[in-house]
Amino acid sequence: MRKTVIAGNWKMNTDRSSGAELAAAVMHGAGSANLPEHADVVLCPPFVVIPIVANAVAGSRIRIGAQNVHDQPRGAFTGEISTGMLHSVGCTHVIVGHSERRLMFAESDYDVCRKANAVVGANLQPIICVGETIAEREQGRTLEVVRRQLRAALDGIFEFSIRTCIIAYEPIWAIGTGNTATPGQAQEVHAFIRSQLREMYGSAAAEDVSVIYGGSVTETNACDLFAQPDIDGGLVGGASLDASAFTEIIRAAI
Repeated sequence: MRKTVIAGNWKMNTDRSSGAELAAAVMHGAGSANLPEHADVVLCPPFVVIPIVANAVAGSRIRIGAQNVHDQPRGAFTGEISTGMLHSVGCTHVIVGHSERRLMFAESDYDVCRKANAVVGANLQPIICVGETIAEREQGRTLEVVRRQLRAALDGIFEFSIRTCIIAYEPIWAIGTGNTATPGQAQEVHAFIRSQLREMYGSAAAEDVSVIYGGSVTETNACDLFAQPDIDGGLVGGASLDASAFTEIIRAAI
């Protein structure tokens, strides 16, 4: 059975005190939700808050992720973070290729590929993001764009490693806008992603890869989204900053 994954992307929010408080509240909520073995909850705070959050959830089944990483293990890369650094503070997951990184910081498909390979090579789990703009959707290019981004990101990742990867479909037009893909729209793209994984890695491997949805996931729409057969959880933005809302999203997924 593939994992159900609920990841909270805190983006550039929280500090030491608020991060610890939020993490503790989520840990309590996830515990009260009776988190099953097949489900992973991942908190992705800002870099400087990662050790604080890791300490706050120590001993629980809450996992820690980072929002970005450099593809090189060390060197003269001012302001960057390596996989080794993330591993040393308790990270198990890394978001790669989030649309905000692509749009605001000009990350290319090639950059995303290098980062994804670096994360896999460091025995961490990448959450690889793909998704189209509103213009691309209106032009009928959604599947074309997703196919290009997915295949580019996974170049160099082979069958024995693909099961460690998580794919996040995040339509760019839905992120932070309050607009959400309908369950049918999301399922169509998720099913397409899984079909691409089958072509690349075979049916058995494709069925083991978690494909999650990101794009204004809330406690209100989570149940309908997660009821779809190829949606295995969510990459949650704003709602992950509200422990009560995030707990309800976790409950909807499991």
